[in-house]
Amino acid sequence: MNDMLTLTTHPSIAAIDPQVWDGFGDGNPFTSHRFLLALEQSRSVGTGTGWQPLHLTVAMGDTITGVAPLYAKSHSQGEYIFDHGWAQAYVRAGGRYYPKLQCAVPFTPATGPRLLAGDDTARAGLLAGMMQLAERLDASGSHVTFCTEHEADLGAAAGFLPRITQQYHWLNRGYGSYDDFLAGLSSRKRKDLRKERARAQAFGGTIRHLTGDDLKPHHWDAFWEFYQDTGARKWGQPYLTRAFFDRIHETMRDDILLVLAEMDGKPIAGALNFLGPDAIYGRYWGCAADHAFLHFELCYHQAIDHAIAHGLSRVEAGAQGDHKLARGYEPVPIHSLHWVRDPGFLGALQTYLDQEREAMGAEIEALADFTPFRKGELQP
Repeated sequence: MNDMLTLTTHPSIAAIDPQVWDGFGDGNPFTSHRFLLALEQSRSVGTGTGWQPLHLTVAMGDTITGVAPLYAKSHSQGEYIFDHGWAQAYVRAGGRYYPKLQCAVPFTPATGPRLLAGDDTARAGLLAGMMQLAERLDASGSHVTFCTEHEADLGAAAGFLPRITQQYHWLNRGYGSYDDFLAGLSSRKRKDLRKERARAQAFGGTIRHLTGDDLKPHHWDAFWEFYQDTGARKWGQPYLTRAFFDRIHETMRDDILLVLAEMDGKPIAGALNFLGPDAIYGRYWGCAADHAFLHFELCYHQAIDHAIAHGLSRVEAGAQGDHKLARGYEPVPIHSLHWVRDPGFLGALQTYLDQEREAMGAEIEALADFTPFRKGELQP
């Protein structure tokens, strides 16, 4: 580290003053102290999970100037920017890929700052600290995922390799209503979405938006059942514990929008969203009964409704899902940073990522042609 900067690791975020941590944030709910603390207190991360907290602070003298969520990983699950192939290649080359260091929000493929600091000097200090910590802990390397483009530029200057992947986000271009959004679509796509929403909303019940004190423990009981079913099918077992939902109810319910479909007063499906200052983030969905297009309605269309009504700039609907294109979600580049200690493997990785970035740029451009917007409607 720079002689003026001191790096400290913390085995729990509870050891860091919440006001200090959140003072460097931008309001993103996932990098908030309370979200990361809920993961730890609920034992969703920690011993036995493969996500061991090792959070960083960098200080100048006695003053903390930056923080970063960091974990020692013993696998690559729950990250959403995949490096399984790299891990296999590393082992085939005679190396040991795990443990590795991951600067990320566990189980959360949402974009936002990862190097939470007051200036770029502190951000550079955090990046340098991750490299040095990997050396000290005999980890294969360090990775920063779902970071900002500015952080990606800083990382590239520091010796990390930048990577670009893609997600689908809905972008608010000043729409006053959902009909305003539809007006920008081709006639056929506009009709398709109206029919889809009508069919979904005819499931025989009601759709409710719950946030803040409107959320009650029995809503979480229902959503937990939905989440378990979806998690078991997607990942083999859910990442989050039941206690996590109790914790976020206590500390984050004003940052949550739970969209529930109910029949006869009983929840049958739900979509969990988190709210940021300028975005709504779709995270989890589940159901107890299948109804045509209800998944699309709760997860995508209702999120768009909320974003328009509250003047939010975008909806981030999570990882993957080409079906989002037809519903007005657009391909956008996602940034990450990667560094491994082995210089030979790092060189091979750089060649791969250079080629991947070129291919990803072409893919994003090609996918944009499949959005439902009228030609010439979208602005850069």
